[in-house]
Amino acid sequence: MIMESYKQTGVVRKHYIGMVTMLDIVAYIADDKDRDQMMGGSVEVVADLQRKMMVPVSSIIGHCFEGLSLWTLNPNTSILECMELFCKGIHRALVPMDSQTENIQRVELVESASSYKMLTQMDLLKFLNDHAPELEGILSSSVKGIGAINENVYAINDRTKVIEAIKCLRTALLNAVPIVQSSNDIGEDHRQLINGKGRKLIGTFSATDLRGCHFSALQTWLPLRAQEFIELVSTSPLFAAREGVSPRELVNCQPDSPLSEVIDKVVSKHVHRVWVVDQQGLLVGLVSLTEIVGVLRVSMLSKIGAM
Repeated sequence: MIMESYKQTGVVRKHYIGMVTMLDIVAYIADDKDRDQMMGGSVEVVADLQRKMMVPVSSIIGHCFEGLSLWTLNPNTSILECMELFCKGIHRALVPMDSQTENIQRVELVESASSYKMLTQMDLLKFLNDHAPELEGILSSSVKGIGAINENVYAINDRTKVIEAIKCLRTALLNAVPIVQSSNDIGEDHRQLINGKGRKLIGTFSATDLRGCHFSALQTWLPLRAQEFIELVSTSPLFAAREGVSPRELVNCQPDSPLSEVIDKVVSKHVHRVWVVDQQGLLVGLVSLTEIVGVLRVSMLSKIGAM
């Protein structure tokens, strides 16, 4: 955000130039070609991290596309119109709070306003969950039956190191990946994303796991295996006060789980995806907030059309 004073009126206005998320930050950390050398505790590694931590936050904007694409919603935008935006993979939007926005139609790229509030996919799902009785039959349907499962699930294995996992997140622009058991296939590269379907789920590595991580801890943890890192984070006092799910806790469901159960897990655990596993704990896919919003919107539109 930058502050600018209008010459004609002298009024100071806020201009939002972008948004920084944890994915932007981890992508920035992994954005050097020489990052392959970051497997030890060398002076070069420490110096490189120190240099990265000193840059202005504005220089991080744009490492992930969404940070450059700020969207606004008119305060009078309907829930269905909001869902139309969020089911396309947009995770958040700004809602201008001043009266000059009354004539803005639907969704558009952000313009200047005196103040904004942030509306996220999670906010929307919490609202819909609070009004569950009005959603009727859709919530009792299985996630498989309503097509809410995304079977394209990329994973890392239990030999992948933290810095390698960060690179994987950056490459695929993913906020989180499941950790699966490594196979006996000597051709499997633990430095790359792999197809997680049918593999044993043992953990989750998320960009937000690094939130609150002190610089000294970060330079120590980067060479560790991601699964080791998750174990350390779950017991570290640095993360003791964090709200939501413990990094060690697996939030998952089965294909026949009702949508209501999945939404409840999303809201209560404050996670942005639920892994879908079979009875043996093997990955089937995932249900993300985007998929949930999408199936709810289709259901609501069908009910309106039937009236």
